[in-house]
Amino acid sequence: MKYRNRTLEAEVLRAVAHFPAVLVTGPRRSGKTTLLRHLFPSCQHVLLEDPDVVARVRADPRSFLDSLTLPVILDEMQNTPELFAYVRTRIDRQPDRKGLWLLTGSQEAQLMQGVTESMAGRAAVFSLLPFSAEETPDMTLRLGGFPEVQAAPEVADIWFRSYVQTYLERDVRAVASIRDLATFRRFMALLASRCGQMLNKTALAAPLGVSVPTLTQWLSILEVTGQIILTPPYYENFGKRIVKTPKVYFVDSGLAAALLGIRNDEDLAVSPFRGPLFEGLVASEIVKHRLNRGQERGLYIFRDRQGLEVDFVVDEGNRRLLLVEAKATRTPMPDDGRSLTRLATAMGNSAMTRAVVVHAGTADRAAPMPLCPGVRAVGWRALHALLDEKV
Repeated sequence: MKYRNRTLEAEVLRAVAHFPAVLVTGPRRSGKTTLLRHLFPSCQHVLLEDPDVVARVRADPRSFLDSLTLPVILDEMQNTPELFAYVRTRIDRQPDRKGLWLLTGSQEAQLMQGVTESMAGRAAVFSLLPFSAEETPDMTLRLGGFPEVQAAPEVADIWFRSYVQTYLERDVRAVASIRDLATFRRFMALLASRCGQMLNKTALAAPLGVSVPTLTQWLSILEVTGQIILTPPYYENFGKRIVKTPKVYFVDSGLAAALLGIRNDEDLAVSPFRGPLFEGLVASEIVKHRLNRGQERGLYIFRDRQGLEVDFVVDEGNRRLLLVEAKATRTPMPDDGRSLTRLATAMGNSAMTRAVVVHAGTADRAAPMPLCPGVRAVGWRALHALLDEKV
């Protein structure tokens, strides 16, 4: 498969020049290893999933590290988190040497614990998600952005089925001791059917026959392994008026569609989940855009107790906000932007706001919305250009 450039490359190269270690996290098969091996083709690469390699690390970590040729790519570090302390010791011996330790991992929580405890100030941390529309013209709502799906879309259904199986066997069992993987699979499919909805744990737990604490643990597993986005409410200056429940989205719309049994474009066109899947796609595109530029996610939802609801609020910093409404239509209508206008008015002068309706059409430039002052409309593939605008 021909390599496609990733937007995150620039941030990784900048970090390598200033930090002894760089850690790239993200979902399994999102392209982390491919990115590092492309940027640093002469580096030694060690996969920390091979049982023999893991056994060597655990038996004698110092000898293992002595055998490496620096700089080195250590792949899937979550399997040997004990290495962080030994890597830190070596970094501290030569603090002026940069870019020697290039690390990847698929379980952000465990990795970040190791970074916090052992590598604080020594490692730059990034998150790489599957391809965004900015990175590939082949991305669609049904297929999503996983590189291997992009390379062979004709067998996407087989790939996603295999991905769920191997993901469950590897990452899920590594994070928590789950005995009933069949129920966990049903949980993932049920969660896909709740995309774009307020998260109701009780309603999710009941049909699965599990407790709310168990369901909370399962949600955490999906979040720390980079499969879902839990989007919190934006509450600044609105206090108790805000509904404080988050919404849930899948990071990859192709995976969510596969879990829902959507196998082709005809299925998608008539699916009642097309709108929520599109909303999740827009959420993921915003998150990818920000993470690829080394920024915080900064993504929120807005819903108050008086019924005013806006899909997304993006905190752009310095009291600048972007209000976003996602509509799975090729023809945005004036009513699509009314809630944006109402929220911008309610915010008054407390923030500098932009407002946009992101639709399923092909418009590659943001254009003013009729009858909606201050609101523009743009096709989802061009959302990245609007996000890059200097305000």
